[in-house]
Amino acid sequence: MGDVLNLLKSLNIQDEEYLVIACSGGPDSMYLLHMLKKMNYNVVCAHVNHKFRKESDDEYEFVKDYCSKMDIIFEGIELDGYVSGNFELYARNFRYSFFAKIIKKYHARYLFTAHHGDDLIETVLMRITRGSSLKGYSGFSTITKREDYTIVRPLVYLTKDDIINYNKEEDVPYVLDYTNDLDDYTRNRFRHKVLPFLKDEDNIVHLRFLKFSNDLKEAYSFIERVVNIYLKDNYHDNCLNIKEFKELDPYLQRQIINQILVILYPDNLYLVNGNHIDEVLKIIYSPKPNIMLVFPGNIIFTKEYDNIIISNKKRSKDEYDYILKDEVITNLGKIMISSKDDEDTSNYTIRINSKDVSLPLHIRNRRDGDKMVIKNMTGHKKINDIFIDSKIPERLRDEYPILCDSNDTIIWVPGLKKSNLDIPKNADYDILVKYERRRETDE
Repeated sequence: MGDVLNLLKSLNIQDEEYLVIACSGGPDSMYLLHMLKKMNYNVVCAHVNHKFRKESDDEYEFVKDYCSKMDIIFEGIELDGYVSGNFELYARNFRYSFFAKIIKKYHARYLFTAHHGDDLIETVLMRITRGSSLKGYSGFSTITKREDYTIVRPLVYLTKDDIINYNKEEDVPYVLDYTNDLDDYTRNRFRHKVLPFLKDEDNIVHLRFLKFSNDLKEAYSFIERVVNIYLKDNYHDNCLNIKEFKELDPYLQRQIINQILVILYPDNLYLVNGNHIDEVLKIIYSPKPNIMLVFPGNIIFTKEYDNIIISNKKRSKDEYDYILKDEVITNLGKIMISSKDDEDTSNYTIRINSKDVSLPLHIRNRRDGDKMVIKNMTGHKKINDIFIDSKIPERLRDEYPILCDSNDTIIWVPGLKKSNLDIPKNADYDILVKYERRRETDE
């Protein structure tokens, strides 16, 4: 408890200011609400009724009644408007949007949440199991600064048992969520099967994990400073020098690419992951001098000899059109000019005679009215009909790559259909183009 008190003291909370408490009605948040009220802070209870369980309405009334009895300001809201998709993400965004409004209403500086030491252990173990970054492996922070307020998690020094014992001693009421007892959720399995073992090994294991978490945060903070200094000195006009970059430690290289992605995707970093970092490193170390890499949102990484040039060529409806020099890497796969022949005659390879087309070749996505003369057929066929016949999901059709010449004659829909410009393997041709589809887009 001493660490909790020291943390509160370090916040320099003024007598007249309000503290907003995120309170679900469970044992952890009720402990936090009771403790801060008992310490004579001006607390505001912020409760969200997620309407997810039949008990949600009762829990809303429970927290509201408790606040009325304890002379605590209550601010509640019911989640509505959700249709489909990732419920947890939607609920989290809804929750924090509500908290931000309450923070603003009471001119508060701090939002308190009831994450405790056991929660930190579970989070760290889940991140290690699933894979994450150095920062991710550290779990959550005791203090997180946001633009307009600071999130404080003072219970990180305590275990769940500490909280339950306090509630018994102080007669603090709370409600229980039965879903916490189900092993259907990954976090619950860690809680029920792994935590008991760790606590048997060391009864202050939560403090060991807290130190581990803080050590990782300090390491990440140091690396972040080094990365930002490098970018300030070497990343200008969205251009990265390859020769200088290759002299760096491999780990630092990954962190630099990651930080560039953070800069490029400030509001939608979820669109990119470690695989995208791998793709950038591949083109950097490729012997080919000219490669284009297309990321979500039409962020373009272009290798031009000794430089990586990053641009955003976003157009209406996310149209793209790139000249095929050596290879173009799109979100759905890689199209490349090959210097050596092979036996493949499938729709993943096309042979072209440069005399039959207008160079240079282009890679673009579909446009209204696109048609192609299919090999061994008469007449034109709509590209959209080819997608439908090939059962390409509608969500992928607008970004699917198409090979054209400079007159915009469609030559090939990679992996699906070739045009009448395809040359037989035993005939004369001087251009061989291959397509490697990204397997994660097959779904």
